[in-house]
Amino acid sequence: MAENLKQETVLVTAASGKTGRRVAERLAARGVDVRAGSRKGEVRFDWEDESSWAPALDGADAAYVAYYPDLAAPGAPEVMRAFGRVAAESGVRRLVLLSGRGEPDAVVAEGALRESGMDLTVVRSSFFAQNFSEGPMYEGVVAGEIPFPAGATAEPFIDADDLADVVVTVLTEEGHAGLVHEVTGPRLVTFEEVAAEIGRATGREVRYVPVSGAQYAEMLQQFGFPEPESQWLADLFTMLLDGHNASLTNDVRQLLGREPKAFAAFARDAARAGAWSA
Repeated sequence: MAENLKQETVLVTAASGKTGRRVAERLAARGVDVRAGSRKGEVRFDWEDESSWAPALDGADAAYVAYYPDLAAPGAPEVMRAFGRVAAESGVRRLVLLSGRGEPDAVVAEGALRESGMDLTVVRSSFFAQNFSEGPMYEGVVAGEIPFPAGATAEPFIDADDLADVVVTVLTEEGHAGLVHEVTGPRLVTFEEVAAEIGRATGREVRYVPVSGAQYAEMLQQFGFPEPESQWLADLFTMLLDGHNASLTNDVRQLLGREPKAFAAFARDAARAGAWSA
């Protein structure tokens, strides 16, 4: 299947994002014809503009689906249902969908995309380690304080490079149609331990500041987020970090034949690469 895929075309949605960029790079390195879709790239693809979908999908055999802002977001099932219809009409045969681990609303959106009838593989992921180096908690790390509504709950953070390797494996091997792969890092880490690991890696003091969901929503509004979006994000994070995701899976090891990267190793590598040099 890997050799055959070199003759296929794969649309990577959100190809400028954390996972899309990595997936596109890995597919291209394997000789796959990659169509990197993004709002401002050569191949225009915008989740908020349905008219951009069909041109991006035209001629594609498969697609990596990374929905923004999140599959658990209000309206996501309707978007997935519409995207699945357009993809099927465009002749796409296979889809690999990035989903969130332990998100009941995301499961509803998965089902909406599954209605398309195409071969669908779902990859449910834990929190990305890169959220601290490329994402919403970067500024907190640089400032020395990471406020978040996680309490003492541990999370099995996964490295986005491992996630991308999983997606590429699923896209380039047979036997994954209809399956759900749930991926995590190799150990459970609290946010307090995250701050300590980043502090050790950077040589600077970084501390975790536990806040309530209401306090986090208020902080987001102070940063310019609309009130409904702020409250939804705060509620989502509070739900995800209530302890029900505090467990590990073996899916990365089974799919890649190696252990996933630990958060401490991620922090050391990111610091060496200058992720927090600002």
